[in-house]
Amino acid sequence: MHTLTNRRSFWQDCLPHHLVTLPWRHRELLLRLLRRSIEAEYKESAFGLAWALLTPLLTLMVYTFAFTVVFSVRWDVPINSRAEFAVLLYTGLIVLNFVTTCLVHGPALMLENTAYIKNVMFPVEIIPLVNVGKALFHAGLSGLILLAVHLVFIGLPPATALLAPLVFLPLALMVTGASWLLSSVGVYLRDISQVVGLSCTMLMFLSPVFYPVSALPERFQRVLYLNPLTLVIEQLRGVLLFGRMPGLTGLVLFGLAAVAVSWLCLVWFQNSKRGFADVL
Repeated sequence: MHTLTNRRSFWQDCLPHHLVTLPWRHRELLLRLLRRSIEAEYKESAFGLAWALLTPLLTLMVYTFAFTVVFSVRWDVPINSRAEFAVLLYTGLIVLNFVTTCLVHGPALMLENTAYIKNVMFPVEIIPLVNVGKALFHAGLSGLILLAVHLVFIGLPPATALLAPLVFLPLALMVTGASWLLSSVGVYLRDISQVVGLSCTMLMFLSPVFYPVSALPERFQRVLYLNPLTLVIEQLRGVLLFGRMPGLTGLVLFGLAAVAVSWLCLVWFQNSKRGFADVL
């Protein structure tokens, strides 16, 4: 009877709607841990949280200089100023940095929070959510810097810029699933962190961050769209800079895929977490 009850509880915790109810049910604890994690990152620095704004601003300036002065990259869209190029380039960097930050930290999440894992009452499922939330916080600040540059040097962003969160949402959901998967695998297979680090380096060059998709031969363009970052980067650039509506078909299909991937990863996490305490 006890085993049957545990199995029923397991599957109840893995229903698809738990992708929404899980963070909502633990929202207060999630926000508290997120705030503590962000404050801890900057507590010892002299400028404190100001670095959260200075870092993306300095990064934007360095990359803009590098790819407008040092390197000459041709784009298939008209770029009338260095500021427009900065927005174009930094949009891709925001997406890339968000994804790689979540993935790189993913395998060590459970290893760094053993005290929580050994507390049987603590919902360990929210630890990867804190990781994603922290990355979203930095992505949001970078987005504010990008919009400020657009407003000051280019003008008022197009109305389609309001759709940017909608374009970004499926990617955030998919990365959340990846964080659940990597954090659980990292408990049993410590080498996964090395694989993830190498994969993130490859992802940087296999995503259209520093070059347009059109710069590749047509046969490689199709392969590039197998990378989920490609669709997000291209659609974000469209809504933020060119006033283009996101492709509804691609957005819906990507959203459905993100829900499926995230749910399967949650099921995996719920099943594997029962052995965390024994391994750690």
